[in-house]
Amino acid sequence: MIGPYVLPDDVFDALAAGAGGRPAVLLLLRARRSRNLLLLRRALDGPCGRAVEPAADLLAGVERVDPEAARSVIDGPAFGTWAARTLRDCPAHHRGGCAGRDLAALAVLAAVRAARPARVTVPVREGRLRLPGLGTVTGLGETPEALVVVEAPAGAEGVPGTSAGSCRVRVLTAAGEHVLPRDPSRPGHGWQPVAVLDARHRGLTLRLPLETAAPELPALETASAGPAAWQDLLRQAWELLVDNHPRRAEELAAGLNGIVPLPAPARGVASATSRHAFGTVLTSWPADPERLALTLLHEFQHSKLSALTDLVTLYEPGGRPRLYAPWRPDPRPPGGLLQGIYAHLGDLAFWQERSGSRHGPAQADAAWRLAQTRAHVERGLTEAASHVRLTALGTRFLERLARTVRDGNRGGTGAGGGSGGERLARAVARVQAGDEAVWRLRWAAADDAGTERLAALWRAGRPAGPLPAEDVRAATGAVAGPGPEFGRWAARQRGAERARPAREAADAVLAAPDRAQGWAELAAAAAEEDRPGADVLRARTELVRDLCVRLTARQAAMPPGTASPGPPDSLAPAAWPADLAVGPDPSGGGPAVDAARPPGTAPPGPPDPLALAAWLAGMAVGPGPSGGGPAVDAARPPGTASPGPPDSLAPAAWPADLAVGPDPSGGGPAVDAARPPGTASSGPPDSLAPAAWPADLAVGPDPSGGGPAVDAARPPGTASPVPPDSLAPAAWPAGTAVGPDTPGAGPAAGEEEAVERAPQARGAHPARGPGRVGRGEPPEAGPAPGPPAGDGLAVPTESGSAQAPLEPARSPGPDPAADEGPVAPAPPDPGEGPTAGAEPGGGGVPGQKTGVSMSQNARSPLAKTSATG
Repeated sequence: MIGPYVLPDDVFDALAAGAGGRPAVLLLLRARRSRNLLLLRRALDGPCGRAVEPAADLLAGVERVDPEAARSVIDGPAFGTWAARTLRDCPAHHRGGCAGRDLAALAVLAAVRAARPARVTVPVREGRLRLPGLGTVTGLGETPEALVVVEAPAGAEGVPGTSAGSCRVRVLTAAGEHVLPRDPSRPGHGWQPVAVLDARHRGLTLRLPLETAAPELPALETASAGPAAWQDLLRQAWELLVDNHPRRAEELAAGLNGIVPLPAPARGVASATSRHAFGTVLTSWPADPERLALTLLHEFQHSKLSALTDLVTLYEPGGRPRLYAPWRPDPRPPGGLLQGIYAHLGDLAFWQERSGSRHGPAQADAAWRLAQTRAHVERGLTEAASHVRLTALGTRFLERLARTVRDGNRGGTGAGGGSGGERLARAVARVQAGDEAVWRLRWAAADDAGTERLAALWRAGRPAGPLPAEDVRAATGAVAGPGPEFGRWAARQRGAERARPAREAADAVLAAPDRAQGWAELAAAAAEEDRPGADVLRARTELVRDLCVRLTARQAAMPPGTASPGPPDSLAPAAWPADLAVGPDPSGGGPAVDAARPPGTAPPGPPDPLALAAWLAGMAVGPGPSGGGPAVDAARPPGTASPGPPDSLAPAAWPADLAVGPDPSGGGPAVDAARPPGTASSGPPDSLAPAAWPADLAVGPDPSGGGPAVDAARPPGTASPVPPDSLAPAAWPAGTAVGPDTPGAGPAAGEEEAVERAPQARGAHPARGPGRVGRGEPPEAGPAPGPPAGDGLAVPTESGSAQAPLEPARSPGPDPAADEGPVAPAPPDPGEGPTAGAEPGGGGVPGQKTGVSMSQNARSPLAKTSATG
């Protein structure tokens, strides 16, 4: 009989909070066992059935005499990865025969543990016979398979407490016979055993094989440290966990089932989790107990979430890797993003405790890592809430998770609060802003047509409007981090009091627009100084950079010293519809000709990236023909003062499709600048020009000091009767005019200016509540079909991690995530490979019948008609 699992509400909420406890882990373990049995049933019924059947029969026989021995194999590190590879690759693959035959090696382990006599044929690859949980027989030559014979003493079969040492295991090939040692945990000639690590503290025991013989897991066969070193390190790490994280230690004791040693990366620690191997941690040598403890906590979080998504659906499947995760150097799929967020809850709990129990430099380091981990989780929550199509359960899951993050932050950053905590928070924010800017320059690309349209609007002095769509490329192959230059800059932030001044950073960007590090500094400085458009500089860095380069190239194409060919066509602007881009005029300026620029002078210089960001954020209008910042009086000779304030009443009175009366000087909206200062108007204003101003095309005075229709007739060298208001135009949203402010440079011309900003869009941060967000891409129509979400060793959907401890732009410490970065080249992937995330399995609702099925009949769970849990 097949029955469903029930996931109680309280268990779901406890898991969403980050922990869950021992009962939740045991439920997930039973559910995963049932899933593995159902996969075995599918393999038996599929094209691999003949290859699988002999080993499945042996497992069924073991289960009848010793159910626990059979369960230990089905729950072990290798079974789930074997089933996933068999169902995915067969019958199409041609790599040494059907993958279904590898089940025989697992059946040998079950027979030895149950002391049950058996004879089974096991594949041999590259001269090695791998027996997961036992060890590897080497030196078998070119033979394709070997007969493994398990001989048990009479009466020992199925007797509780019978050890593997009571069995005699022989390996028979055409070249001869190889007999394993009586104690298979001891090395011998041609035999490399799987060591078993054992740690006990305060009544909690952790017993883990150092698995090197599983053919589906890319283990390091000759570890940099031997079993004795691993044993000592695990003992110390286990004491740390039991003493400081007792509830999580109970989870690990119930759910961990093995450690797979990985090759060490060039720097730091590499670690991963296979979504098919519940409770198995893949890690390189961690070097100290603290790093191993953190690795175990982090990677087991991946296992819990993978098992939970077997039972409930948290998000709608699909969606290619395009999401930003601050702990990774590559774009992530929805499942990978959620995996990383959840795994970092283990890190958060670890560093919370360490920052409160340490002193001196060790406490400061733990506080930094805690603050950075919290910032990573909060940013990941924002990304998930904005871009992942969550189900109702997924929304509930993230809300509960966010509550855990908020509750953990009630005591501050862990730096003691006060000015020290504020300084730490600013430093972390700088690193995170710079990291996101560099990530966007690497992976995101702005639409060319949309960028050209923005350039035309900027030159015309018109509002930017909606930003063009973005395109985030997927990663292929191994992905490295942002590079040593960024790492050095990020490391310096820990001791820096403040960011580099935004004005200096903007000038450096103009000098070298292709240098990613410069944009990182600019994004960090703009955010710290709360500059207009700081969110755009961080969240659409590639768009600001491309627009800046495009406008600079346009100005450089006009030979210095050439004059504009003539006055603008005053009727053309009236014909510009709001949703159309207008091509450039021959002078090199925008559609509105740069008549305010004195004849014979060159454009004033490249556009200011700070001004461009403010304009893209909807806080300013473009410069018009002068080419400067949103309100910069670039056409005025350097060092000269504006002659006086503009008439602020006329712009405020511009209604849609209406002409306005004369300004106080007697002229019309097109100022009679040719009239000598102080004299009366020589005649009525031109009533045609105002009538042509549509509501969304009227802009404030140009840099020369005149009205919206530039007074090109004023003789060169003469001053405008009033100076322009450079701040008011920066605050004009589309179709809105504001009154004057103090005269001077525009919002991008000085460092300490105060700008009256237009209201920004507001968004709700899942962890911190409402917060300011910049204008971003249009809402998604839904995720595009793509590879399954995952998080492991193979990029993009499966990748490992290797974190340099001196690179604070990424997760600190061992950075043991399968979701961590930067990502080192992955070990060879003989099967599907490790990954920490998976597309969700069957849907379900807590408290209702959900998840995979389990058999409750009395027949063997391995019989061809049933599968039991």
